[in-house]
Amino acid sequence: LVLKCFSLVYVFQLIPLVGIVSSAAVGALAFCAYSLFSKSDVIINKSGNPEPWENVNPNKPQKLLTIHQKWKPIEELENVKKLTK
Repeated sequence: LVLKCFSLVYVFQLIPLVGIVSSAAVGALAFCAYSLFSKSDVIINKSGNPEPWENVNPNKPQKLLTIHQKWKPIEELENVKKLTK
């Protein structure tokens, strides 16, 4: 009896609400998975790689949408990086 009262068949006004909320939840989970596996600024295991920013490819865009990205290395920073290694 309780299941029949709260079933979506009887309360058809809830169908769009359930659809919108569930699609928003699926979208949020999909974006979290995308960020987790494809972004370099999301770290799961910090002990395995304590300096992950050293492995970032400057030619690969790090944002969802990048317009006219131009990157060239700064000589001073490259010299310091070579001296510290």
